[in-house]
Amino acid sequence: MYESKDQPVLSRLLFLRRLLLHALMVMALIGFSIGLGIGGHLYFEEGMSIHDALINAAMMLGGIGPANMPLTPGGKLFLASYGLYANIVFAAAIGLMLTPVAHRLLHKFHYDGDDAV
Repeated sequence: MYESKDQPVLSRLLFLRRLLLHALMVMALIGFSIGLGIGGHLYFEEGMSIHDALINAAMMLGGIGPANMPLTPGGKLFLASYGLYANIVFAAAIGLMLTPVAHRLLHKFHYDGDDAV
C-alpha cells in the first residue's frame, strides 16, 4: 500500500489523495460504530427514542460517556461493552489518520534519492 524506502517520496497530490482515503475509512468506521450504538441502545433499552440512542452513541464514541444511564441489566452490559469498543475505535481512528503523515515523515528521513541499493 505504501512505497518502500527505495522509492521516491509521493507527490503532494497523491499524498493528499491518500489522506482523503484514510479520512473516508475513518468516517466509515465512525458511521458503522454509531449505527451499532444506536441499534444496541434501541434493542437493550425499551422505550428509548432514536435521537436519545444517537446522542448516547455519539457521546460514547467521543469519550464523554452516556447522556442517559441505562436502567435494564441488558442495557448496562451493552453500555459497558460498547464503551470498551468505543475506546478501541477512537484509538484506531487516530491511528488511521496519523499513519500517512508518520509514513511520509519517516520516508523523507530515510530516502536517499540515489539509484544505488
